[in-house]
Amino acid sequence: MDLDARIVTLRLAETFVIARESADTADVVQVELRHDGISGFGEAAPIERYGESAESALEFVGNAGELIGDDPWALEEIGARLATLPGEYAAKSAVDAALHDLCGRLAGEPVWRLLGLRRVGPPTSWTIWLGDPDDMARRAEKVRERFRRLKLKLGARDGLDVERVQAVRGVVDVPLQVDVNEYWTLDEALDNVPRLGALGVEYVEQPLPAGDQGGATLKAASPVPIYVDEDCHTLADLPRCAGRAHGINIKLAKSGGIREAVRMTHAARALGLGVMLGCMIESGLGIAAAAHIASLCDHVDLDGNLLIAEDPWPGVEFRDGVQLPSDAPGLGVRQAILNPR
Repeated sequence: MDLDARIVTLRLAETFVIARESADTADVVQVELRHDGISGFGEAAPIERYGESAESALEFVGNAGELIGDDPWALEEIGARLATLPGEYAAKSAVDAALHDLCGRLAGEPVWRLLGLRRVGPPTSWTIWLGDPDDMARRAEKVRERFRRLKLKLGARDGLDVERVQAVRGVVDVPLQVDVNEYWTLDEALDNVPRLGALGVEYVEQPLPAGDQGGATLKAASPVPIYVDEDCHTLADLPRCAGRAHGINIKLAKSGGIREAVRMTHAARALGLGVMLGCMIESGLGIAAAAHIASLCDHVDLDGNLLIAEDPWPGVEFRDGVQLPSDAPGLGVRQAILNPR
């Protein structure tokens, strides 16, 4: 099999703001895996928080070709060989997605069917990026008819996070979720979480810094489920997460791909944890890989392709609030527009 990759810049429809950064563009790495005249595709969305970049992902893919071998169906063996190389989980997820896409195309079946899963998962949330309370409320009001869930970015460290949720709750009646991106102290979390529960917030995502020793205390005291994101990467993290949270946020860019994500969902169930499926800013190519396993999860946050100005890989259908994977072979997306850097 032949493996190629390129960096592509995705331009956002508007500036995206979270507690630790803001962005107008996102660089991803799109890979192509060829076998017997058929290509499979995947996308890496590197996470700077974990020391990954588009450049490092591209370098990883360039070095991984000799580990792929000639059998596209040897998914576990290929995954084990890639795991011998350190880090670069986003790049590994892109290769994993390309393998699944290729196998689906070879078999003439969508990935969700190859995995024996249902096609339809929970509705996706739409992210309301961090701003002042009135601004977040205005943006929430604009999309309340289109989305069945809203996720609010918090963590401005200005004492107004609860007011942000109150302002949004005043204009919408859909379920709300919040993501703090590690920006509360334990005392802030213990004070804020009950107040958010009174506003009907479904869960609070990563309120404390990853590894914070107060995690178990917050879990025990919280009337609202606590989900962890930055604390949870791969299967090996789950026992530790079970002691500090009620649920986990799985992202393919953190786990290394579809196969590890599926293993994580089953392990989470065994540990009594809820499961959320998240994303980065990605094109339809990256979102498609996650959408094919969304039916395994309780909550879905797959709006990355909806945040960009133009999607170069259409094929995921947004229907009644759900990111619905295609029933075409493989991941079911096709390249429309390229914007190489």
